[in-house]
Amino acid sequence: MVNTDLIPKYWYNIVPDLPKPLPPPRDPPDAEFSRIELLKKILPKEVLRQQFTIERFIKIPEEVRDRYAAIGRPTPLIRAKRLEEYLGTPAKIYFKYEGATPTGSHKINTAIPQAYFAYKEGVEHVVTETGAGQWGTAVALAASMYNMESTIFMVKVSYEQKPMRKTIMELYGGNVYPSPTDLTEFGRKVLKENPNHPGSLGIAMSEAIEYALTYGYRYLVGSVLDVVLLHQSVIGMEAIAQLEELGEEPDVLIGCVGGGSNFGGFVYPFIGAKKGKKYIAVGAAEVPKFSTGKYEYDFPDSAGLLPLVKMITLGKDYVPPSIYAGGLRYHGVAPSLSLLVREKIIEWREYGEEDIFEAAQLVMKTQGIVPAPETSHALRAVIDEALEAKKKNEKKVIVVNFSGHGLLDLGNYESIRKRIGSKK
Repeated sequence: MVNTDLIPKYWYNIVPDLPKPLPPPRDPPDAEFSRIELLKKILPKEVLRQQFTIERFIKIPEEVRDRYAAIGRPTPLIRAKRLEEYLGTPAKIYFKYEGATPTGSHKINTAIPQAYFAYKEGVEHVVTETGAGQWGTAVALAASMYNMESTIFMVKVSYEQKPMRKTIMELYGGNVYPSPTDLTEFGRKVLKENPNHPGSLGIAMSEAIEYALTYGYRYLVGSVLDVVLLHQSVIGMEAIAQLEELGEEPDVLIGCVGGGSNFGGFVYPFIGAKKGKKYIAVGAAEVPKFSTGKYEYDFPDSAGLLPLVKMITLGKDYVPPSIYAGGLRYHGVAPSLSLLVREKIIEWREYGEEDIFEAAQLVMKTQGIVPAPETSHALRAVIDEALEAKKKNEKKVIVVNFSGHGLLDLGNYESIRKRIGSKK
């Protein structure tokens, strides 16, 4: 029997505990309209309030906690003993398994409250974008829970690579379109310049926002903004309680980073509780935000409809390569995470597809779980940390946010396997 008492009663907000004040969102100096005022038109009111709050803890509505329980929270904390044995490491490895949710990833943790707040306002239709498809899947399910319609703009290259994600979203009742589309002015502009544009998360985001504004719908945001990392803190809060039940003190905490929601949701509560000695954020080497991105004000979306935020960024016009870890293609990093990286409180690493494929295979063979390509980046860092502990004979406790399963990514893994095989 799952202990639902472990589902947190409060979300944790790291903003008041940051080492420096978080630079506020702002409008561009030559703005023809206020992007900050625009947020009031597209976000549910309570979502907007939580985005700008400085409260450390925010009570989770009981209706949302009930939905969390219904989708399988608390998610399991799994000891990866066979992986430890294979590596011959004295370290203990734990997976916080977010793949156990019906949508197969952590994304449902913020989709439910955002959909709930929209529903409470009488909203009948919500809109969003999605990269790899996990977020779109979560929004489609959350909207259906509250009898709302949903429209999802999916990055074209992922739409083509992951047709089963589209199928699931549609089965949940979502309307799914490959972005860029001809449904929006911005999409038509992109297609005019490049009819074969592979799409990007920034473009899909811009289309979703324009679509919501055009029809008076509400926009649900999947990553980057503080409110999303706030909702995702259920992961870290649960993990802290689960580790305490086991009598374990974590040394190393690891997560992959697209925009930063699963990493922040997992790691931030540990930072706030002063637990852990090392925090490692892992990105894709093909989208080198940490190594080459600049820390500056930039737009979260490609059209520049949202307010400028200060973050590590490759630039809003960056076109990412068509790597299979679609959730890691985003051009920027959440402002709070960017600040913590700059202050060297959080370390970073970047891995390429061949490295992460090797890690994914090892986890599959030892633990039997198929990780999402995004998650496999974090698992590569776990393996490296475990091998370092072996080299130094250190008994570390390594905990990773296993952000999603890869059962819908098998075609992508097969393509990577064939490509790697052809090089040998």
